[in-house]
Amino acid sequence: MNIKFLVTGKTENSYIKEGISDYQQRLSRYINFEMEEIIIKGSALNKDLQIQKETLRILAAVKSTDHVVLLDETGEQFTSEGLSTKISSFQVNSIQRLVFICGGPYGFDEKVYKRANMKLSLSKMTFTHQMARLIFLEQLYRAFTIIRNEKYHH
Repeated sequence: MNIKFLVTGKTENSYIKEGISDYQQRLSRYINFEMEEIIIKGSALNKDLQIQKETLRILAAVKSTDHVVLLDETGEQFTSEGLSTKISSFQVNSIQRLVFICGGPYGFDEKVYKRANMKLSLSKMTFTHQMARLIFLEQLYRAFTIIRNEKYHH
């Protein structure tokens, strides 16, 4: 299985960049993993224009055959074991490419919601978008260690 993690905006904090890099390397032992940042130039864009530009870039980065999961506060919540079971079911169902998308500060346009196959919530708590990236990657890595029955998850 191939996994793409599509995020809007640049990861700026060095400690988060280091953590993301660490988990990308760890994940490469289990799957083909790719992370892509969608950067919209023009910091003075209004909310609607920002969402519109992000939507165009998100939809252009997703293939028609992709299984798309949005990281969204209204999504389904899982335990770590539950997420590993879900990932395993994606593998069993021969999903070729799984695309997780972490949107911008204004959320997703309706077109992106319509394209999605699923919504996933990391928590009832609110995280910065940069922290959400790192937390998600750690949980994705944990899911694969659970699937392989490794010691990372006790």
